[in-house]
Amino acid sequence: MTSLRTLGSSDLSVFPLALGGNVFGWTADETRTFAVLDAYTSAGGNFVDTADSYSAWVPGNEGGESETLIGKWLAARGNRSEVVVATKVGAHPRHKGLSATTIKAAAEESLARLGTDYIDLYYTHFDDPSVPVEEIVTALDHLVKEGKVRAIAASNLSAERLQASLDFSEREGLARYTALQPHYNLVSRHTYEGELQDTAARAGLAAVPYYALASGFLTGKYRPGAAVESARAQGASKHLESERGLRVLAALDEVAQARGAEIATVALAWLAAQPTVAAPIASARTVEQLAALVAVADLELTGGELAALTAASV
Repeated sequence: MTSLRTLGSSDLSVFPLALGGNVFGWTADETRTFAVLDAYTSAGGNFVDTADSYSAWVPGNEGGESETLIGKWLAARGNRSEVVVATKVGAHPRHKGLSATTIKAAAEESLARLGTDYIDLYYTHFDDPSVPVEEIVTALDHLVKEGKVRAIAASNLSAERLQASLDFSEREGLARYTALQPHYNLVSRHTYEGELQDTAARAGLAAVPYYALASGFLTGKYRPGAAVESARAQGASKHLESERGLRVLAALDEVAQARGAEIATVALAWLAAQPTVAAPIASARTVEQLAALVAVADLELTGGELAALTAASV
């Protein structure tokens, strides 16, 4: 049995890989979504990450498609209490920003789509500098007091605004952030390492990094001269243009070969071993793609392997 990790100071215990829901209702239809969620939970997974805006960028979609599919699946399986559901507020086309009224209205819609009366982990999706942290935290605290949200978290937030939010929570005795969702992976380290990671560490926050596989680049399927059919090919292949990207691939190849593991599993294992990280987020469009992701729960890299990967990615 894979040991679960506690999410910061919350009472949430999560599988060491969060399943990203951004593909549900986009590149994965209902049948595929249900199959991936079934396979993930069968493998011991219990942590599903989505947002109210997924997948508003798809022509014909309005946002909320991912939550709706997850809600249908939870209802069909009757397993709501066994799954830690994380969603986000602030980027839905109808509910942009983080004013108190927006947070309240968006939360109600997310609850309805998910078919549940509580959200386990509720993130602010992007910071809204036009709203004081006091207003944001107070609105989130109301949701916690009403029992609609179990724990609160932040994504895409500066160290300064994060610290100000934590200070306000402490001063007023309100709900405080327990987790942070930064953009962080082997080829994008500057976005989190440094002040933001230090702030999270001091406050005992858990990091749940997104783009954990750099839009698929860290699966190893993108190579010089190889064409990949994927909605994210452009974002992933840009890393091939840098010397560092090629160095990271070479180091991943070496560790993966030595350990008899998939390249994606090794990249996730490096991330899972970094300070503050509780569970990287990765998404799977098909059940076949999922195996390499959940395998991170059983792969612990040696100090030497971690050091080699870290050195390659500098």
